[in-house]
Amino acid sequence: MISEKLKKNIFIYLLLTPAFIVLIGVVFYPFIYNIVISFSNMNLRHIKDWQIIGFRQYYKVFFESSQPDFYVIFIKTIIWTVVNVFFHVTIGVALALILNQKIKGRSIYRMLLILPWAIPQYVVALTWRGMFSYEYGAINLIIQKYLNLPGVEWLKNPTEAFLACILTNVWLGFPFMMVIALGGLQSIPNELYEAADIDGAKWWQKVKNITLPLLKPVMIPAITLGIVWTFNNLNIVWLVSNGGEPSDQTHILVSFVYKAAFNLYRYGYAAALSVVIFIILLLFSLKFMNKTKVTEKIY
Repeated sequence: MISEKLKKNIFIYLLLTPAFIVLIGVVFYPFIYNIVISFSNMNLRHIKDWQIIGFRQYYKVFFESSQPDFYVIFIKTIIWTVVNVFFHVTIGVALALILNQKIKGRSIYRMLLILPWAIPQYVVALTWRGMFSYEYGAINLIIQKYLNLPGVEWLKNPTEAFLACILTNVWLGFPFMMVIALGGLQSIPNELYEAADIDGAKWWQKVKNITLPLLKPVMIPAITLGIVWTFNNLNIVWLVSNGGEPSDQTHILVSFVYKAAFNLYRYGYAAALSVVIFIILLLFSLKFMNKTKVTEKIY
């Protein structure tokens, strides 16, 4: 006879079967297929009769003299990721420290500050694109009216367009870090601060020696997720800069993959570049999590 434990395990596996089927269909199969076509010559001309050509597409990724260049885009992606995540964490933690205090209307402020995170990205991107309009945008109106400075052609120059994308994504991303940091702050025992007060510790000393060390296990996974999400954030760059304009100078790696696949129809090349991005993020995540020792207990 089948034991009760085995029956229970079979029942659990049956419940998990639909989830595994969905994972195979929407995650594993596309991932394996993407790896396969990264070794092929698939493009618009060879959409059905594509052939395996080895590592030729990977060679093109690293050594083909294309415009824009892979290494230029990679450096821009690093700048994009570092700047965005820095401001996400800095603004998020600062606001969390403020909201963790006993202030009037704290719940209202919290709700208002979470709004950017709740709005769909494409709505945010198109709204900010309108705000960066040279003639009618709110940003230039503020600059001209209150700062008495000439308007900026945000979307016509590469540097300004890239900065516009960064400003949009900073506004969109800080609420996530704020919510995570606020949850971490509320889990810190109040007795630690009371003991520090008895010892005469100042505010900045409590933040340095109590708050930040105890926030680390909470924030490191959030920062890791933030880095991966920002590195792969197609919507903001694509919609705010109108597909990498001007002259493909505002691309990050993921937006260039999208253009290579769906504008230039270089499917094999785009697949190879996407695999490169996956490997970069996988190695970084493993190294970063191991370096920060986030999984070690501190209590």
